Amino acid sequence: MKPGIHPAYGPVVFRDRAADYAFLTRSTMTSDKTVEWEDGNTYPVVDVEISNVSHPFYTGTARVLDTAGRVERFERRYGRRGAL
Repeated sequence: MKPGIHPAYGPVVFRDRAADYAFLTRSTMTSDKTVEWEDGNTYPVVDVEISNVSHPFYTGTARVLDTAGRVERFERRYGRRGAL
């Protein structure tokens, strides 16, 4: 690797404010805001809109659309086009 061309890679706290959840990981992202973590050290914090704790797919609150019913309703309304 060439020295001096890569961003700094270090510990960062990602915080999901909607779910009141945070986790410490390593990243190249930076932030001016900092937070004191459970181990007593201060790390930069990046606020995210959604994480695995608040995402509908992972929480089990995702809705499944009835696509078969929509297709049938469309075909009833407009008929099958292009049928020979």
